[in-house]
Amino acid sequence: MIRKFFQKFFYYLIKGTLVVAPVAGAIFVIVWLVATLDGALNITEHFLEDETGHPLYIPGIGILSVILLLALIGLIFTTLVTAPIRAWLNRTINKIPLFNTLYSSIKDFTEAFVGDAKKFNEPVLVIVNDMGLKKVGFLTQKDLSSIGLPYEVIVYFPYSYSVAGQIVVVSADKVIKLNMSATDAMKLAVSGGVSGLEGTKGPAIDPVK
Repeated sequence: MIRKFFQKFFYYLIKGTLVVAPVAGAIFVIVWLVATLDGALNITEHFLEDETGHPLYIPGIGILSVILLLALIGLIFTTLVTAPIRAWLNRTINKIPLFNTLYSSIKDFTEAFVGDAKKFNEPVLVIVNDMGLKKVGFLTQKDLSSIGLPYEVIVYFPYSYSVAGQIVVVSADKVIKLNMSATDAMKLAVSGGVSGLEGTKGPAIDPVK
């Protein structure tokens, strides 16, 4: 009787952990990131003081300030900054050693996710060797003729449980287009293959054209 009780208890304990752990983990990471950024960017501490003379911290002001600043910059660059000015800024940045490499890399990576020309939106399966080993990635460049590789493509492979990844140049005939959304493909790769197949329907692969 006692043994069955503890078996049931541990069974429900594990089930509860499986329900709570993902939610708690996601909330913890989001709260930690928001709190860290808000604390680092909170401007009220620099010019406001409480009744005891200590810097006044108002929760949320840092994040709100950044959001408003980014929206203002977006408005200015969209409506006031003309194409010649943007071209001049790009030329100036390209002349600064090291900074131009970091700037262009971060700019292209950011635009690949949220820009007008999204790059990580074509999930593919790459045949790695003759033994049948395959890897899930994202097709980011379809034409490499400009660098003398007319039959090659570039595929980005995200690492599991990481924000990092790697790019590889591979023959186009080794790449198969996956019939799944980019979001599900990213979940599949980043989660180590644990999730991402729930919403997938129909045939899994199509040849890359």
